Amino acid sequence: MNDAAQPNDGTQDSGEGSLSRRSVLWTTASVAGAGLALGGLGSGTAAAATPTRSPEAATAEQLDRAAVPKRQGRTMVGVPFDRRSTVRVGLVGLGNRGGSMIDLFLAVSGVQVVAVCDPVRAKAERAAAKVTAAGQPAPAVYTNGEDDYENLCKRGDIDFVYVATPWDFHFEMAKTALLNGKHVGVECPLALQLDQLWELVDLSERTRRHCMQLENCCYGQNELRVLRMAHAGLFGDLLHGAGAYNHDLRGLMFDPGYYEGPWRRLWHTRLRGDLYPNHGFGPVANYMDINRGDRAVSITSVGSPSLGLAEYREKHMPAGDPSWKETYVESDRTISLVQTAKGRVIRLEHDVSTPHPYSRINSLGGTKGVFEDYPARIYIEPDHTDDNWGDFSKYTQWDHWLWKKHANPPGGHGGMDYMLVFRLMQCMRLGLVPDFDVYDAATWTSPVPLSHLSIKAKGAPQQIPDFTRGEWKKARSGMDSEDPEGPEKA
Repeated sequence: MNDAAQPNDGTQDSGEGSLSRRSVLWTTASVAGAGLALGGLGSGTAAAATPTRSPEAATAEQLDRAAVPKRQGRTMVGVPFDRRSTVRVGLVGLGNRGGSMIDLFLAVSGVQVVAVCDPVRAKAERAAAKVTAAGQPAPAVYTNGEDDYENLCKRGDIDFVYVATPWDFHFEMAKTALLNGKHVGVECPLALQLDQLWELVDLSERTRRHCMQLENCCYGQNELRVLRMAHAGLFGDLLHGAGAYNHDLRGLMFDPGYYEGPWRRLWHTRLRGDLYPNHGFGPVANYMDINRGDRAVSITSVGSPSLGLAEYREKHMPAGDPSWKETYVESDRTISLVQTAKGRVIRLEHDVSTPHPYSRINSLGGTKGVFEDYPARIYIEPDHTDDNWGDFSKYTQWDHWLWKKHANPPGGHGGMDYMLVFRLMQCMRLGLVPDFDVYDAATWTSPVPLSHLSIKAKGAPQQIPDFTRGEWKKARSGMDSEDPEGPEKA
């Protein structure tokens, strides 16, 4: 079952009252004047980065040099995991998302769930019961308040920390895991400010531990098939792509039992940009080898009026409901254009506030043709010459080895969640370089603060920092991998 049918779409709640202390940092009033904090390093427009030249004349080299802090450690590009027979995992956040993802970690051989953490004891106990039901030893349980994850991260018997909590917590939890010598994977978005993204890049390089953006939608069957076809040259020279998170979440955002707090709806009172770019950005970035021969240079964003949530509230919420005190500023539809160093264009969309069939768009175009998803269809030369879409199911020979080995994977998002967990745990067990790294995580997340700033600046382009510090110019492997264990081993 994919996103369209399953509401477990993103980083879900970890427990009641989960916003309590940190929510003070993100009141509507404070964010209204937080342009500097949101932008942090590299928040200026392309024109500001090169004051003597127009934005059109700014070269990739000039943008690379602008607003890039000095490296504190060594690059994590191409750094493999240490090989281990068993990957020991600690899970933080066991609500809708984390409570279902634990099943996938338990389904992968060579993985042991050592500890679980959630301030709601019942959720942690349900997760612990799943561990013992899978035949593993009872995990340690951390439920002593919203900061008990710090004690989990201090354990000496954990290799990987998985974070599935409300967005406010992601940066601090990833930082704590890295400082305690753990690899960490975080549900999207990785962080909410550019200076936080830079800090996680620096910490990953200093601690020699990987920090990764999970639930990135890169492991879908269509996404991996298009990736392999693109790398084989079937689309010719790549020119443009598009990705989105268009998912009607109005009912869920006003459901007090789903997004507890209700933390996700409150972000629509704080930021105006693309709150959830990773689902759409990640796959297209892979098609175009972003950070592996090309890079995202700038983003220009515009937003529609914010009307959808207020209209839904008027129709469905009773008088006196706390939501009537909220003022929504998040654009119902945010559209962003990302320019790459090679001149390619990536369109990103975000809309969770209006009626719309589920779509991540997922398109790619080049000099030989185009693919578009939802529904999947293709038109490439010389296979198609009649101006009619072709049948994408005829290209199964280009399926990634993951989908050939696991034809009917468990879990949400059409099975891509399992593929991600399986592949990540495989890389850790075998001591391989991960398919994606902290530079990808920072790049895919950067539209969150930058689209907000661009909309505030009436669409002015915002520089996307070179988180790789020049390493993007070197071609290297990524998602388009070979099976390291052979076709017979699952």
